[in-house]
Amino acid sequence: MAGHEGEPSGSVRVDSWIWCVRLTKSRSLAAAACKAGHVRVNGERVKPAQAVRVGDEVRLYHAGRERVVVVSRLLAKRVGAPVAAECFVDNSPPPPPREDAFALGVRDRGTGRPTKRDRREMERLHGRSAGPRRPSAG
Repeated sequence: MAGHEGEPSGSVRVDSWIWCVRLTKSRSLAAAACKAGHVRVNGERVKPAQAVRVGDEVRLYHAGRERVVVVSRLLAKRVGAPVAAECFVDNSPPPPPREDAFALGVRDRGTGRPTKRDRREMERLHGRSAGPRRPSAG
């Protein structure tokens, strides 16, 4: 299949491939995700210029969800969504239901700025710690 236009043989940059198959909106976002450690190829964190080949598993944490895809076709140019969907096998876990996503930490309009107690409760609901505790100065 290396004869098709925009389809290289061998390998392409991982940031370019992620953008070409429309997992990110721009190539710079794909490169930033690689630099931040949000992209793994076959379990290893990669830099934007890392080569990706057919059969590689690419894990991308983007927009609050993890995408797990297996490369089935290489692309060097961005293509339409139907063609892009044929270039990988999506093994991602299903996204959380929309009701659950909005139920977490919803505050009524006009209630003002959250208090320290409110903030700690929201962080507990989101599964984050409230941060490191400072020792008292006494």
